[in-house]
Amino acid sequence: MEKVIGIGEFGISNQVNDTIRTYALASCVAITVYSSKKKVAGMIHVALPMPGEKNLHKLGLAYFATTGIPLLFERLYNIYGCSKDELKIHMYGGADSIRQDDQFRIGMRNVEAARSTLAELNLMIHHAEVGGTCSRTLLMEVATGKVQVTTQPLSI
Repeated sequence: MEKVIGIGEFGISNQVNDTIRTYALASCVAITVYSSKKKVAGMIHVALPMPGEKNLHKLGLAYFATTGIPLLFERLYNIYGCSKDELKIHMYGGADSIRQDDQFRIGMRNVEAARSTLAELNLMIHHAEVGGTCSRTLLMEVATGKVQVTTQPLSI
């Protein structure tokens, strides 16, 4: 079965016939996590670095790097029995805007927030494909942890 992860969502599976997919990562960041020992795969698609005072409850914890990433790992540890040392962590997305006047630089800020959140959790990124000016779609196989990345140039 294919699980589709939307913006501000995460998913975890231990069913080896499953795949996990997310579409069109531009400035958003996806973290993929895999335990080859337990055949457990997880993915989160975050849109913003951190919540503001008013938008956390409206958008949900997984919408933000600083709140969603810890939630993903909490579930991997407590529900699926994974341990830190068995997890392979990849990061994708965080594209730069093709507009020259982009003052917000959300893509870069999402990458920085994801990196610092993972560091606070004492987790190491094993592979990163971030930045640039392309949109990325990911397909992750639960059986192997393999992540297929499809890119498309960003347009105005």
